[in-house]
Amino acid sequence: MRLLMLLVVGLGLAWAQRPVEVPFWHTAGPPGQEVLEGMIREFNASQREYRIVPSFVGDYREGGLKLLAALRSGGAPALFHAEISFLGRMVQDNVALPLDDYLGNLPGDFYPSFLETGKLRGRTYGLPIGLSIPVFFYNADQFAARGLGAPRTWDDVATAAQRLTTRAAKGYTVSSDIYSFNVLVMSRGGSIVNGQGRPDFTNAKAVESLQYLQDLVKRNIAQSRNIAEAQFSVADFLRTKTFMGIAPITMWPLIENRAPIPFKLGVAAVPRSEGGKVPLAGGTLVVLRGASEQQARGAVAFWRYLMEPANIARWVRATYYMPMRRAAQPLLEDFYREDPRRRVAFSQVENADVWLQDPEFTVWYSFLEDALERALKGNANPRQVLEEAQRRANAVERR
Repeated sequence: MRLLMLLVVGLGLAWAQRPVEVPFWHTAGPPGQEVLEGMIREFNASQREYRIVPSFVGDYREGGLKLLAALRSGGAPALFHAEISFLGRMVQDNVALPLDDYLGNLPGDFYPSFLETGKLRGRTYGLPIGLSIPVFFYNADQFAARGLGAPRTWDDVATAAQRLTTRAAKGYTVSSDIYSFNVLVMSRGGSIVNGQGRPDFTNAKAVESLQYLQDLVKRNIAQSRNIAEAQFSVADFLRTKTFMGIAPITMWPLIENRAPIPFKLGVAAVPRSEGGKVPLAGGTLVVLRGASEQQARGAVAFWRYLMEPANIARWVRATYYMPMRRAAQPLLEDFYREDPRRRVAFSQVENADVWLQDPEFTVWYSFLEDALERALKGNANPRQVLEEAQRRANAVERR
């Protein structure tokens, strides 16, 4: 009997000491996947309370579709790696768990606006881990041949586009996607949403920005690409069919790690007017309703581990996502010294800001992209197409 009692107690203690498993669906493909999954293994080995169980579920879009299917059929994870524009819909659908009760005593050196990307209606639902900003890519060889420096203003971009354009190539790439357009609007001190986060396509900065892009296309010094042609934008640049463009900084390692490109890659900060900002995009960790309190605590503990300066620095080096905390910057000094372009591009962290948190974004963004295409491909009046897109966005039923 005594032996039986000892066995029962021993099994009970072993069960009690078993770490809480936190199933985690993530969307970090190469080059970040290896680093993230390595840090998961290190976190699991560093303590005995929690065990993060990762599964790669594809990119943001593929992961989102799989999550929606799992929410309908059962089998959703406790922790999900979502694109931040998807967070608003998750909150609206009561899928995301508020996390403020688990976030006491956070370090005070997070960059302004970074944690705001995970907040809606004053509550925290997302824990950002991979935030990117746009950068300005250009063909440094062609710029040098014409005595041009990296553009500092959008007037500089227009001037450079004029001088770079030939019969075989255009100076600038214009894309009619919402991200690229918003970069231009925010860099000029504007926004495509109002103070409540609702669509605001007809403000002066938005109209002026679309007029600017249409003017470049009309002057035949910019190549216009619509959403269906997006994959050709990078190809145009790499094949020297265009010489400048805007893209997320995370494209940088993907470009330079592919087959050698036939020119020196120039990388600069996005041209900005006084008061202009650059938009934050990227991913955030979301604890799903249905997770236990211990799983929620484990998810937050894992995020805190990722936010340690040394781990932030590793993540930045692999992915070119922004360093979340100022304490990580000294650990990145050699990274910046290795390539001075990095310091210039990453310095934009001080001017980064939230741009999108509307749950209805997944409905109305296509109205804006349709307007952009009509203006940039079909030469429609910029103000008129934006006014029509605004009417369509205003008609979206809100829950």
